[in-house]
Amino acid sequence: MIDLKLLREDPDRVRRSQISRGEDPALVDTLLSADAARRAAIASADALRAEQKTVSRDVKTASADDRPAVLARAKELSAQVKASEAERDEAESAFNAAHLAIGNVIIDGVPAGGEDDFVVLDTVGQPPAIDDPRDHLALGEALGLLDMERGAKVSGSRFYFLTGRGALLQLGLLQLAVRVATEAGLSLMIPPVLVKPEVMGGTGFLGAHADEIYRLPEDDLYLVGTSEVPLAGYHSGEILDLSDGPRRYAGWSSCFRREAGSYGKDTRGIIRVHQFDKVEAFVYCRPEEAEAEHQRLLELQRTLLAHIEVPYRVIDVAAGDLGSSAARKYDCEAWVPSQGAYRELTSTSNCTTFQARRLATRYREENGKPQIAATLNGTLATTRWLVAILENHQRSDGSVAVPAALVPYVGAEVLS
Repeated sequence: MIDLKLLREDPDRVRRSQISRGEDPALVDTLLSADAARRAAIASADALRAEQKTVSRDVKTASADDRPAVLARAKELSAQVKASEAERDEAESAFNAAHLAIGNVIIDGVPAGGEDDFVVLDTVGQPPAIDDPRDHLALGEALGLLDMERGAKVSGSRFYFLTGRGALLQLGLLQLAVRVATEAGLSLMIPPVLVKPEVMGGTGFLGAHADEIYRLPEDDLYLVGTSEVPLAGYHSGEILDLSDGPRRYAGWSSCFRREAGSYGKDTRGIIRVHQFDKVEAFVYCRPEEAEAEHQRLLELQRTLLAHIEVPYRVIDVAAGDLGSSAARKYDCEAWVPSQGAYRELTSTSNCTTFQARRLATRYREENGKPQIAATLNGTLATTRWLVAILENHQRSDGSVAVPAALVPYVGAEVLS
């Protein structure tokens, strides 16, 4: 949720953010009105309750002649308090709905617009010169690394088996990510992949993209699409000690996405699937440290992309493509030869205080006063990276060279 202090002091900034996102700026006025109505309803209910307590005390000391009138007033106030509390609860509900309807306020400099309005910040490496490149599925099947047909037989479309050295390649990639992350000071976590609604909602995933999430209705639990979700919930309701610096974690988990609404997009191979594995970084810090931590995560991603030796570019994602929780997001997109295009391999988002406010995650200032923490997340490795590895390192004879950093995990320099 956005900061109400910012809303009240600078509503025009929130309106500009909404416009950059392609969202309705009138929602800001709706929230302002709901905020004023809620505060008025709370004040009215509190005043009536205070008067009721005073009259209730007067009943005990009233004379015989005054007692009937005092009792009548007490009865009248009881009804008024009940009605006022109902109005307060209704105003609170309207306020919460209006508050949840507004995405995080973007950071100055984030490009306005939608999916195609990103800004390229850097390009690293040159796309390899490959005549008639095979795609990752053709390579994976020919080399015995990937079995989509039996994945579909067992589980349905967009499921797969990683087989033989394909499985070793993924495990090696994730272990490499863990090693790099832990050497950089991140604490490794293997989190639960089923979470409660308040945790899924707290991270902002039950809004516009709720249809992407698998839900177990009988248990009222959700399957996570990223370990960002359980890591965001890890310190919910807590006051953190950040006196020694940010809390940095790396979560390794399987992830699940329904990919609703994506039919016809990337249906071939493992670019867009229902289940995959991922190592995800997650950071808790003071708000003033968040932008520096964002750059730190981006550099960690760059380090890992250098290890797999693929060309990539870094983009500043446009506001309309951020998702509700992010105030800024950088993507690293690797070159995919079979498509002749760059495709996303990593994202890193600065969520400022948006998620932590929902999840009541705070830290204590030096003066002892609790404040809302900032949170950030970033991909460190995922199954989709196999696409870029296989396609960029393919050879004319159909074999694939294994990046040097992954050879110890795979046990071979060439897959043939």
